[in-house]
Amino acid sequence: MIEIKNLSKTFRTTAGTVEALKNISLTVNDGDIYGIIGMSGAGKSTLVRCINMLERPTEGAVLMDGQDLGALTQKELRKVRRDVTMIFQGFNLLMQKTCLRNICFPLELAGVKKEEAKKRAMELLEIVGLPDKAGSYPAQLSGGQQQRIAIARALATQPKVLLCDEATSALDPKTTHDILELLKDINERLGITIIIITHQMSVVEEICNRVAILDGGVVAEEGEVSEVFANPQSDAAKRLVFPDGEEEVVPVHPGERVLRVVFNGAMAAGAPLITQMAIDEKIAANILYASTKCLGDKVYGNMLLGLPEEEETVQRAIRYLTKGGNVLVTEVKENVQ
Repeated sequence: MIEIKNLSKTFRTTAGTVEALKNISLTVNDGDIYGIIGMSGAGKSTLVRCINMLERPTEGAVLMDGQDLGALTQKELRKVRRDVTMIFQGFNLLMQKTCLRNICFPLELAGVKKEEAKKRAMELLEIVGLPDKAGSYPAQLSGGQQQRIAIARALATQPKVLLCDEATSALDPKTTHDILELLKDINERLGITIIIITHQMSVVEEICNRVAILDGGVVAEEGEVSEVFANPQSDAAKRLVFPDGEEEVVPVHPGERVLRVVFNGAMAAGAPLITQMAIDEKIAANILYASTKCLGDKVYGNMLLGLPEEEETVQRAIRYLTKGGNVLVTEVKENVQ
């Protein structure tokens, strides 16, 4: 478990003092794939560098399994960093070394014998799907292949935690998906906790189970990915979940009742739920606003429905919409915005 407690980081520059992080408190449980997301300048990369003490927090603490990393000596920190490894957007491979030698490098630094290191490196090349690239040099590989080698190198010391700092930002969508699938497989197969730093909501929705949204160096919102996607509360979360703008003011006709329907992992049906309600219950709903998306076979997001004003019709609609579970329906009494 990683516990970040009241962490702040201040930089002093020629232009003055910059508060990069302000009183951050987060808990990452063992086995999580935890997303930390925010726009440029939100403090994401500073936070991940504080987690492994590449940057020392100005205030607060980072605890791993109850151990305060800030209280460790440099020698003790080097040992911890074998358990908390990192991959980057730029891959950071040693261009003059073969892929095999790149993976062996951290093992040799740790004092592992050459033959044992080579055996471990070949096993990792199998895990990342590149057993035929042992003798190749990074420049001979595609970007996705280079990132796979970087992942294999990060796994060499059998870490407990893998930090990914914008690790897919330089890759095309197809390659990004493949790398995320690999990380998910590593998480499930090896039980490694993964923390993903990204500005891409698509990365979070594809792989993470929990997410923290940073905005201006503070945690704007934190929770299960499904909950944040279904019903974002902070302005920062709404900007990320609804990049085209959240609910706008919509016209409501006289006598019309308005329901807000929040989908929090409802199973996607063959026919759209509102269409099916019209067929089964003879209730014609006016869709005033909708922003939903499917993650796997489940639906997240929300919509606004206009219904006839009869109370009996509204109650039937609520019962129908909520009967399948993971759908929250509330009536909107105030102006819709």
